[in-house]
Amino acid sequence: MPSEDLISDRTPIADDIRPLAIEARGLVKRFEGTTAVDGVDLAVPEGAIYGILGPNGAGKTTTLRMLLGIIDPDAGVRRVFGHDRPHEIAKLIGYLPEERGLYPAMKAYEAIAFMGALRGLPLEEGRKRGRELLEKHDLGHAADRQIRQLSKGMAQTVQLLGTLVHRPKLVVLDEPFSGLDAINQGKLERMIRELAEQGTTVIFSTHVIHHAERLCEGVAIIAGGKVPYAGSVEAARDRIPAQVRLETRATDGRWRNALPDDARREGNFWNFSLPESGIESLLKALIEGDAGILSLSIERAGLHDAFVHIAGEAAARALEADNAAGAAK
Repeated sequence: MPSEDLISDRTPIADDIRPLAIEARGLVKRFEGTTAVDGVDLAVPEGAIYGILGPNGAGKTTTLRMLLGIIDPDAGVRRVFGHDRPHEIAKLIGYLPEERGLYPAMKAYEAIAFMGALRGLPLEEGRKRGRELLEKHDLGHAADRQIRQLSKGMAQTVQLLGTLVHRPKLVVLDEPFSGLDAINQGKLERMIRELAEQGTTVIFSTHVIHHAERLCEGVAIIAGGKVPYAGSVEAARDRIPAQVRLETRATDGRWRNALPDDARREGNFWNFSLPESGIESLLKALIEGDAGILSLSIERAGLHDAFVHIAGEAAARALEADNAAGAAK
């Protein structure tokens, strides 16, 4: 792997001057002649919540494993906190894989301590922190229960706490919301926000757009192993002009000449893209022309619309199919 290659110092968020927790350029991974990841670039500032968004099979898990040094790329460069061999700084990283796995006979607090010990945390300290974490997250009553005695949601929370018990600087979560009910999804979102408030960098993969939209300041959209977009959520949404819906009392007049070329009329309503110059000059023309403004709303594109625009309808349909399959479980 060409570790001597320099990586761009660009960040995914405009004017962001924070150092990078994760940086990657041109990551490629092939399995038995099939290219799973093809030229991925990423730049994640320290303390950010960053999402890798795409349908199942898009290359999300492979990308995360390359970033962590679990597997090496066939081409490209990746660094975590400046290290090009991420496995050598494993104590700084907490990783929750998509494939969940705990020893069923272990008690909950022991399972957390065991996971911490794998990252270098002394076992006794891990046991103490394990009980404290369970208590903090309303699971103190389950500390001495075996994993097999816990509900699925509780067991997933235990594994997540085991990912955090050694207090990592970087937390990597692969499809962390999968299989959680709405209540536990909300709890996980709060935990992720709390980690970021403490300065921890969080990167997670997901095929659920609303989690990325609510939590992330930056996203990488991945489809077919490629990343057609990596940057801020705001910039992704801005790829599509905001839409204006205008209702006027008058149906005609010179003010109509001020409407954009794409304006479409529906009765007394007009729908059009927000002009690049803004709404002010149009409002002035409407008022001076006695259009009689009854209502005016401006709606920005959501991340779902941006995903369709950037990744294409086929990738969006695959994403929706994944969501439907997950809801049916």
